[in-house]
Amino acid sequence: MQEEIKSAEFVISNTNVNKCPSDGKPEYAFIGRSNVGKSSLINALTQVSGLAKTSSTPGKTLCINHFLINKEWYIVDLPGYGYAKCSKDGRERIKKIIEGYILNRESMTLLFVLIDSRHEPQKVDTEFMEWLGENGVPFSIIFTKADKLGKTKLESNINNYRRKMLEQWEELPPMFVTSSEDKRGRIELLDYIFEINRDISNK
Repeated sequence: MQEEIKSAEFVISNTNVNKCPSDGKPEYAFIGRSNVGKSSLINALTQVSGLAKTSSTPGKTLCINHFLINKEWYIVDLPGYGYAKCSKDGRERIKKIIEGYILNRESMTLLFVLIDSRHEPQKVDTEFMEWLGENGVPFSIIFTKADKLGKTKLESNINNYRRKMLEQWEELPPMFVTSSEDKRGRIELLDYIFEINRDISNK
């Protein structure tokens, strides 16, 4: 039977990893460059419009936002990285929040790195993933905005990404292709999360 998200609620927003929920439930964190479509994807996954605040202004998410799903696990919306118009202080602050969460959060089961499928591989993304690799952080890749491209171009862009990553990586992380508009990839992504949750509860 297809598992589904039955409830999704906003719990807490903060800038300090020590103030995150302490119940030990699995957390799936979403991160990506500013304006990659993170909030839209979270809303599409949960089917609760407006759960994660979307904005046309990049760099709006400046906090760690926790959403409790089915009373059992969390989706965590992390600040976007690589927003050029942010002041140096602002960038440092965001970097501290992101690193504080990613490196110190024991409840983080997996990090999803969101990539805009319309673009060539961006240095800011590949460097971020290299940093994750160096720190032994488990992650998967989600390509967003797949509805904005034709099938051939989409496949070509994703293959470019694979090739680029294979210059650095021996094996590639799981990859998902999604669209918040037409819900593409939603079921595959949720199945993946539910499967990990089952593995955790069976241990």
